[in-house]
Amino acid sequence: GGGSGVAAAVGLERRAGNYREVTEAESGDSDPGGGGPHLQHISDREFPDDLALESNPSDHPRASTIFLSKSQTDVREKRKSNHINHVSPGQLTKKYSSCSTIFIDDSTVSQPNLRSTIKCVTLAIYYHIKNRDSDRSLDIFDEKSHPLTREEVPDDYFKHDPDHKHIYRFVRTLFSAAQLTAECAIVTLVYLERLLTYAEIDICPSNWKRIVLGAILLASKVWDDQAVWNVDYCQILKDITVEDMNEMERHFLELLQFNINVPASVYAKYYFDLRSLADDNNLNFLLEPLSKERAQKLEVMVRDLVCWVLGLRNNSFCPFLITLVWLAKLFWFCFIGGFNLLVARILLFKGNPFLGEE
Repeated sequence: GGGSGVAAAVGLERRAGNYREVTEAESGDSDPGGGGPHLQHISDREFPDDLALESNPSDHPRASTIFLSKSQTDVREKRKSNHINHVSPGQLTKKYSSCSTIFIDDSTVSQPNLRSTIKCVTLAIYYHIKNRDSDRSLDIFDEKSHPLTREEVPDDYFKHDPDHKHIYRFVRTLFSAAQLTAECAIVTLVYLERLLTYAEIDICPSNWKRIVLGAILLASKVWDDQAVWNVDYCQILKDITVEDMNEMERHFLELLQFNINVPASVYAKYYFDLRSLADDNNLNFLLEPLSKERAQKLEVMVRDLVCWVLGLRNNSFCPFLITLVWLAKLFWFCFIGGFNLLVARILLFKGNPFLGEE
């Protein structure tokens, strides 16, 4: 993943403070003790609960993600069309567990599969663009005003929506070259939806590349222990300048109101909504039979999870804990899908130590 949860949390707070100090220095803002204008704290800018739950899914775990709601229109139309035209779903390719064999994918909320996660995130971006409400944008993200390559941007560049494969190739190239993690892809989507909500803009053909690039840039610095420098992205996108990257990053942060915190509950919500998006669009995660080595790893994970839930230090064992571990193992083997829901509920209501939230 992106390193330990504690390290990620400490890095997030440190970088948030650094960003705030840099902006104060550039704009002349200072805290009240210095006699200058007061820079409002993030907590002072929170919305009322009813408004927040409705319009800020990137901040609140109970608010529905925007990408999932935008995808439902296409999903319903596809199902309706298949029903009207009597289209057969074809041969069943999904594998199901039996008494002798248990199939499991290699993607979990704390360790997502990189390739599958990028596919889901780029599909979410595709639905954002395809089912956008309008074409509201800002000049800093416009590809005509700030091109990423030296190739001339066509005059009708704002008319053609990119397909999913095009978006996937763009994001995959950045993640491969910068060696970013799957967790970073999920945080990228959180920042993207937070930007659209806070700035009241739309992601559209004219700005999607720069918005995605800005979200990836910020997510990599906040999440990964060894962040990629802006100049490194200039080596990947050879025609973009460091000055342009710096300016875009500064605008992105200002539009986010420097709110770069991603609670564990929000992260978990986006992960499981991406799984739902994959199921709706037949993007199946690769399933493999459960091996002895994988079963042993799962046993350790279950033990650590139970220790954390009970608040036990250093995995201290007691008869009661051992009983719970075996019950959890039995629950895992009998109801493999239900265990994922159990983890989701724990993350939503208590936080996740791997993600830096208590």
